[in-house]
Amino acid sequence: MSEDVILTVFGEDAGGFPMISVDEEQNDVPIGDVKELPLLPLRNTVLFPGVVVPISVGREQSLAAVEEAYKNGKLLAVVTQKDEETSNPEIDDVYRIGAVAKIIKRLQMPDGGVTVIVQGKGRFHLDAIEETKKYQVAKFTPLPDPVLPNSTEFKAVVDSVRETSMKIVQLSPNLPSEANIAIKNIDTDDFLLNFVASNLNEAPSEKQKILELENYLDSASQILGILDKELQLLEIKSQIQDKVRSDIDEQQRNYFLNQQLKTIQEELGENGNVQDIEELSAKAAKKQWNDNVREIFEKGLKRLQRLNSQSPEYGVQLNYMELMVELPWDEFSEESIDIQKAAKILDRDHYGLDKVKDRILEYLAVLKLKGDMKSPILCFAGPPGVGKTSLGKSIAEALGREYIRMSLGGLHDESEIRGHRRTYIGAMPGRIIQSMKKVGTSNPVIVLDEIDKVGKDFRGDPSSALLEVLDPEQNTTFHDNYLDVDYDLSKVLFVATANSLNTIQPALRDRMEIIHVSGYSVEEKVQIAKKHLLKKQREGHGLKATQITIRDKALEQLITAYTRESGVRGLDRELASVMRYSARLIASEEVEKVSVKPADLLKILGPTKFDKEALQKNVPPGVAVGLAWTSVGGDILYIESVRSPGKGGLQLTGNLGDVMKESAKTALSFLKSHATEIGINVEDMKQWDVHIHVPEGAIPKDGPSAGITMLSTLASLFSGRPVRNTVAMTGEITLRGKVLPVGGIKEKILAAKRAGISEIILCDQNKKHIEEIDDSYLKGLTFHYVNDMMEVLEIALTE
Repeated sequence: MSEDVILTVFGEDAGGFPMISVDEEQNDVPIGDVKELPLLPLRNTVLFPGVVVPISVGREQSLAAVEEAYKNGKLLAVVTQKDEETSNPEIDDVYRIGAVAKIIKRLQMPDGGVTVIVQGKGRFHLDAIEETKKYQVAKFTPLPDPVLPNSTEFKAVVDSVRETSMKIVQLSPNLPSEANIAIKNIDTDDFLLNFVASNLNEAPSEKQKILELENYLDSASQILGILDKELQLLEIKSQIQDKVRSDIDEQQRNYFLNQQLKTIQEELGENGNVQDIEELSAKAAKKQWNDNVREIFEKGLKRLQRLNSQSPEYGVQLNYMELMVELPWDEFSEESIDIQKAAKILDRDHYGLDKVKDRILEYLAVLKLKGDMKSPILCFAGPPGVGKTSLGKSIAEALGREYIRMSLGGLHDESEIRGHRRTYIGAMPGRIIQSMKKVGTSNPVIVLDEIDKVGKDFRGDPSSALLEVLDPEQNTTFHDNYLDVDYDLSKVLFVATANSLNTIQPALRDRMEIIHVSGYSVEEKVQIAKKHLLKKQREGHGLKATQITIRDKALEQLITAYTRESGVRGLDRELASVMRYSARLIASEEVEKVSVKPADLLKILGPTKFDKEALQKNVPPGVAVGLAWTSVGGDILYIESVRSPGKGGLQLTGNLGDVMKESAKTALSFLKSHATEIGINVEDMKQWDVHIHVPEGAIPKDGPSAGITMLSTLASLFSGRPVRNTVAMTGEITLRGKVLPVGGIKEKILAAKRAGISEIILCDQNKKHIEEIDDSYLKGLTFHYVNDMMEVLEIALTE
C-alpha cells in the first residue's frame, strides 16, 4: 500500500471503519522532539499509531484544544478516559499511555459541533496535565514503537489475524465488503495489527491494553484470541439464521397452502371458522401444556378446521376446544403464607372453634416449611349455623387462594361431578372442571357443601364419583368425561361440610379428615352477636351504632327464650326483627336512639318461643332427666314411667327408634335380674305393666345414650325412691349393667347447663372428652364418672 493513499471505509454501526493512511507531508515536526501538546481526552475511542479516525468534539476545553492545535502544527495529545461519563477529566481519570495525533481535516457540522479527522503518529507516556484558561496541556514522554519481530511465528500469527479478520467481515451483515479490500491491501504488519485492533468489537479498556504492549507478537496473539471468539460467535449466529430461514420457508409454504385452502372453503361457503381458529391458536400458544395435551388439542383444532361452520358438530367441537384453552393448566395463584395473619383472619371471621383453627394453622405451617404438599381433604361436621361453610372462605383468604363453593345437597346425577360424554347433545363438563375454568387457577379452595345430603338413584351415585376427587393418590389424574384428558386436582384444597356423618358413604368418609364443629354456648352466642351479627344487621337496616343499643342481658334472654339451636341463624333472624322495630321508631322520628332491655323483647318479638324447662322440685318416682344430641345441638329429655296392674309387660311411646326401644328392654331385664340388690321385690314386678314415655311425642328419637336414664327411671318407679331433680345423665348400658361411653358430650353439657342442671352422670371413658372442653363451659357443673349401673343408682336415687 503506497504512502500517499488514504482509504476510507464506512460501516453501518459506528459511522464507519477508521481511515488508514500514512503521513502525506514530509515536513512535519519530528514527534520525538515534541513533549508538550494540547490535550484531547476521548470518551470511548482508543487511537492507534497510523490509524485515521473521525472524532466529534463537543466539550469547550476540547474545542479550544483543537483550535489551538490547528493553528500551531496541527498536533494533539490524545488519551482515552477510564470513565466516559467524566466531564472534566484529571490525570487520574485517563490512561497514561496515549498517542500523538495529527489533524488531517476539520469539519464544521450543521448542529454547531466540530468533527476532526486525526491520524495516530506515535505513542507517549502522560506525565502531567496543566490547566490553561481555555484548554488542558499534556506534558508527556515519547515512547518507542513496540518491537516488531522477524520470526516465523510472528508471520504466522499476523497471517491468521488477516485471514480471520476477512472471515469476520464476510460473515458480519453490518460490515461492508470493501473492508476486505482494505485489509488485503495493508502490506505492513504493524499497521495491520493497529488497524484491526482499532476496529475490534471490544471495550476501550481492552483496546488500551493492546496499545500499551511493548511487543507486536504479544499484540498479535491477543488480537487473534479476540478475533477467534468473535468468529465463533458469528458462525453460530449464521447457523441459527440458516435454520430460521429454512423454518420460515417451510412456514411460508404452509401459509400459502392454507391460504389456498381458505379460498376453496370461501367458494364452498365454509369460511366462518377462520376467526375462531386464529383465536384458539393464539390462546394455545400461551399455554404450558405437556406433550399429550398439546397433541390432543392440535388434533382437535385440525378437525375443527375441516368442519363446516354451519354444521351442528362444529359448535360442539368449538366449545370443547374453548374449554381446553380456558382451563388453568399448571397455572397457580401465588400464596402468601403468613401464620400470624392467617390466625387473625380466622379469629376475625369466627368466634371460638379453636380446634378447627389449630388444624388449619398446622396445615399452613407445614405448607410454608415444605413448600409443597398434597392438600388434605378436610370435613367439618356439626349442626347447622355454626360457621362450617364460611370457614372455607376464611381459609381461602388466609391462603391467598381463589374460593369456590359447590352445593351438593340433593345431587343425584353422577354427571354433575364427572361431566357428560361429548357424544350426547347438550353435553357439559362436570362442576369440578367448570369451577376450575371459572376461577382461572389450579389451586383454589373448593368447599363441597352438604356432602352428607348427596342422593343416589338410577342416574348414578355422585358420592362414588367423589371418591376419585377426594383421594390425594388419585386426583392427580382426575378424568372428566367431557374433557377426556387427565386433569391434576392435587393442588386443590377441598373442604367438605356435613351435618351428620352417618349418611356419608364409608369409603368417602375414610378419605376425609373429620373435624367436629360443635354448637355454641349462650356466652359464645352473646359474643358472636356483639362482634359480628349486630354490626351486620345494623348496616343491613341503615342504622348507626349510636342509634341502637342492645344490652347483654337482653341478648342472653333473646338467645335462650327465642331461639333453640346450636348455631346462630335463628339468632340472626331475631336480631333482624329487633332492627326493623328500631328502624321504624327512628324513621318515624318517635325516638332518636333505641336501647333494648330484656323487658322490651316481649313487645318487639312477642311471647317467648322456648321456655327453659323448670326443674321440678318434687319429682315423683319414675321420672329421670336424660341428655340427648340432636342435629341442632344438645337437649334434655324428661323420661317418664308409670306402672299399672298387669302381667309384667312393657309399653314404649314417644316416637322411639329401634335402638332406644332395645335400651328400655335391656334396662328392664337388668332390673329384674338385680332386683334384690336394688331393694325391689321381683314378684311385685310380675304383677305390674310398665309404660315408658319420652316427650315430645312428635319428635323422632333414637340412639343408645338414654340407657342409664331408662334404668334409673324404672329403678325409681319400682323402688319408690325419686331421682334427684338436679341430676342429668347419659350413657349406654349392657345386660351386665356396664356403662358404655357415648358421643355429643359438649352439646349435651351445654343443654344441661342451659336447663339449670348442676350434676351430670357420665361413663368413666367420657372423662377424656370433658378434659377437651373449655373450663368456662364446665363452670357450676359437677361430674360423676361411673362404670356400672349400681354406681349410677347410688348417685341418682334419693334415700
